[in-house]
Amino acid sequence: IFHLFLHIRKKMRVLLFLIICQCAINSFKTHGASNPNVILLMADDLGIGDLGCYGNRTLRTPNIDRLAEEGVTLTQHIAASPLCTPSRAAFLTGRYPIRSGMAAFSRVGVFLFSASSGGLPSEEITFTKLLKQRGYATALIGKWHLGMNCESSNDFCHHPLSHGFDYFYGLTVTNFRDCKPGQGSVFLKGVQKTLVIPVQIAGITLVSLAIVQYIGLLKVPFQALSYCLLITAISFAVLIFFFYHFRHLNCFLMRDHQIIQQPLSYENLTQRLTKEAMQFIGRNSDAPFLLVLSYLHVHTALYASKNFRGKSKHGLYGDAVEEMDWSVGQILDMLKKYNLSDKTLVYFTSDQGAHVEEISSSGEVHGGYNGIYKGGKSTNWEGGIRVPGLLRWPGVIQAGAYIDEPTSNMDIFPTIVKLAEAQLPSDRVIDGHDLMPLLEGKVTRSKHEFLFHYCNAYLNAVRWHPGNSESVWKVFFFTPNFSPENSNGCYDSHVCFCHGGFITQHDPPLLFDLSRDPEEKVPLTPETESRFYEILRVIQLAVDNHTRSLHAVPDQLSWDNLLWKPWLQPCCSSLFQSCYCDYDSEGSLLGVHSE
Repeated sequence: IFHLFLHIRKKMRVLLFLIICQCAINSFKTHGASNPNVILLMADDLGIGDLGCYGNRTLRTPNIDRLAEEGVTLTQHIAASPLCTPSRAAFLTGRYPIRSGMAAFSRVGVFLFSASSGGLPSEEITFTKLLKQRGYATALIGKWHLGMNCESSNDFCHHPLSHGFDYFYGLTVTNFRDCKPGQGSVFLKGVQKTLVIPVQIAGITLVSLAIVQYIGLLKVPFQALSYCLLITAISFAVLIFFFYHFRHLNCFLMRDHQIIQQPLSYENLTQRLTKEAMQFIGRNSDAPFLLVLSYLHVHTALYASKNFRGKSKHGLYGDAVEEMDWSVGQILDMLKKYNLSDKTLVYFTSDQGAHVEEISSSGEVHGGYNGIYKGGKSTNWEGGIRVPGLLRWPGVIQAGAYIDEPTSNMDIFPTIVKLAEAQLPSDRVIDGHDLMPLLEGKVTRSKHEFLFHYCNAYLNAVRWHPGNSESVWKVFFFTPNFSPENSNGCYDSHVCFCHGGFITQHDPPLLFDLSRDPEEKVPLTPETESRFYEILRVIQLAVDNHTRSLHAVPDQLSWDNLLWKPWLQPCCSSLFQSCYCDYDSEGSLLGVHSE
């Protein structure tokens, strides 16, 4: 009996040891599946058809393709807006941009000037703020495009550091053609079209007043005439000064709150951004971190370094894509170096589809390829909003899987907030949904039954994916008028607009089934779709419910908030010195030289 007792006690010890080990393993797994590092890689104006993992056979993107091989490819990943500013606002907040006032009622739907007063409101809760509260180190490297100042040139009310980022290195606005000498101007054609009539009216009015004054038909007070001439002259002088100095005033590089290069230099720019990102990872390898690497590629002005220039089969645009892919590879190698690959969720996307109207002054195509999809940037045709969506987290999410369910860039907000074990805000509507059940294969259906597609502040289209059907219905209430008429974009105006004579209203709305017609070639009719009116009725009910959830908020993209305000102008020296400084030139970085 005594020996039997000893034998049982020994067995119990072994069993207890195994239980403790299993609990430790489960605890490790649970901990590993929460509080991961997060790296969010966002391209600018990249077409879904530009990547090998989405079918491109001529551009070389092995590092981005590696994310697809080792993770999940979302084939119906939708940007919340087809323009930079509202899309990025939605990405950071998990909410349609109309909810935060980041959707314009005017023609211009993005911020154009560093000295504008609009921006992402301080009341908005970004995923960065929530992760920072959970102890994450946070950094934004690259493009911001969500405003900077409100009332003075250094209040930084809209700056990245005011929205939860600990560290910022990049541009507060965006990369314009005007930022790079010899690349033309994004504004010139628009300014010429806008100003030609006012200039003619002002000129004719002043000359007429002077003539009637001279011949004595009408007595115009000399002082009033002088004031008119003075105001007109000053207005034109300010306008000429601004556009002549646009590059110095709007194209600059910041580190945190300090301007370190004004105007921006493209020398080694991708290498500098990549080095900053790698250094941030190195500094925070022992604690959870959130890194948003927001590339300037492939928004114009296009640029590429010497090691990539002229190497692709698609001109400077292809060179830029391949250089960005190199940068992604550097980031992935950095994770491997610090044994962080299995502890890091990596996400790659674009803020919207390719800008198909981008043609250089020499006729070279500077816009990307949206694959089979119609339209591009600034439109809610699939080419404007269907973007790459790649997620990798070895050992946690499926490798090599494809998910064809509707997902949104707004989904990143709840996904990473829950992974960081932070609380989702309960005082506002969050439009995104947690992606982890889909990514881990626990569910097969997206929670997005409806997605609402806005053109600026105007509801343009709605997508409906019924729970009991494979169909993805999409209705358009209006569509942009392409110019030339049978083209695939608005080449005459460089981008498509959202109201007035720039669009065609549809009553009844256009209806497509994307599961059968992803190219949106043939609208359905009551004759070709027996449920035509029933589908429209269900979608209209969803629109009514969605509209009731909206509340009036200040318009951050009103003309008052968009216009250049001299007193908000950031300048690292003085206006009289053309706002010039350069504290960031480092010559060769990482062995790559730029041209």
